[in-house]
Order: sequence, then structure tokens, then C-alpha cells
Amino acid sequence: MHTTPTDRARVEAGWQKVRDDGRVRPELLEAACAEPRLRRLFPWTGMGELHFSRCTEQPWTWDIPYIQPAADGGYWVSGPSRSEDVGPAATPLEAIAMVVERLPPGCGPAFVGTREELAAHEAASALAGSPDAEDR
Repeated sequence: MHTTPTDRARVEAGWQKVRDDGRVRPELLEAACAEPRLRRLFPWTGMGELHFSRCTEQPWTWDIPYIQPAADGGYWVSGPSRSEDVGPAATPLEAIAMVVERLPPGCGPAFVGTREELAAHEAASALAGSPDAEDR
């Protein structure tokens, strides 16, 4: 899928909203924004955590690890589900690297729509790209 200027504007608006809400440590946000593979995803926050979604609308995807602040000033990377832990990170760059290592294959740019619409789009794309698609 190619990204249009409108799509990029929607993702950038998401990043601006995260900047403006002030719930994510500035140094973590700066490091995430500097990583091109994360910058093209849609960010959202909850309880000081920085999440990344493959779609721009709620409900967001939950297939990418997220970063939360740790009491010692470092970070903790979890996910993609709340019951999964990746581990501690001393610096924002270390936390970002841990997330990037675990991105799903072919991740990004963010799809404009909900996770259900993204799943339908991916299913249609897979069907269209299958070797026997012409036989269907």
C-alpha cells in the first residue's frame, strides 16, 4: 500500500497529539520520532505508555510492543499484549530498538481506518496476490 499526503498528515497529527498531551517522557518521544519505522505508525498513549498502531482509528492494533516508564527513570517494554513482557531498557534508544526488533513483518505505514478495516484490506491484498487468485 502506498501512502498519500493525507495519510501522512493523519499520522503526523497523531504524533502531534501525543506531543501535546504530555503523558510520554519527551526524550522517549524524541527517540521514537527519530526512528523511521516507528514514525510511520500511529502513536497513542495510555497511563504514560507509548503505543504504536498499524491503523489510525480506534480500535487500534495490538500487535506491536509498547513502552512504559519505569520507576528508576528507565523504561519497560511490554507486549504486544498486556500479559507479555519484553524487558527493561535503560535508555529511550534501547527501548525503541527493542520495539523495532519485534515489529510484525511488513509493518507500516499506518492504514487509515480501524483494525477491522486493516484486516479486511490485508485479506483482500493477500487474496489478490495469491498465485491462484485468477482462478477464483
